[in-house]
Amino acid sequence: MHQRAHDETSRERRGDLLIVRGLAVHSNRLRISGKCDVVEFRQDDDGCELAGEAGCWKAAPVEYKRGKSKSIDADRLQLCAQAMCLEEMLCSDIGVGYLFYGKTRSREMVRFSKDLRDAVADIVAEMHALFSRGHTPSPRPSKTCRSCSLLGVCLPSSLSKRSVARYMDEHLAGDGV
Repeated sequence: MHQRAHDETSRERRGDLLIVRGLAVHSNRLRISGKCDVVEFRQDDDGCELAGEAGCWKAAPVEYKRGKSKSIDADRLQLCAQAMCLEEMLCSDIGVGYLFYGKTRSREMVRFSKDLRDAVADIVAEMHALFSRGHTPSPRPSKTCRSCSLLGVCLPSSLSKRSVARYMDEHLAGDGV
């Protein structure tokens, strides 16, 4: 599902709809960057100009997820962050985006409210503060870990109550190091 979504060479036109895949986005204000699975541009007089395209266009990011809609806001926050990057890049307002869930083959519209935007800004600020302090928070294992794309890197089930220093002492003791 994601392989097609990230095909940066794919650009599809369906009437007044232009579909761009794998679009790199960034925000200087938030100091974040990423890649949108898909951005749909619809011709709209209230939109912005796009290089190489006639007329004005309104952007809407579309994020593809394997599973189904969740009660937690993680997917909506990710999509909102993409929209905030696009807004800054295009000097245009983006009011909605979409989450497509592969398991249920359903598309959920997400409105980018002030509360959602504020939550993104707060999370990004916290992330930068943690990074500047050189602190990596411990993962909080939960049932959602099974569907996380970082599961193989994070390995939350391998966590133990021992500190890194204690682990090193136990494993390096007697090695003459």
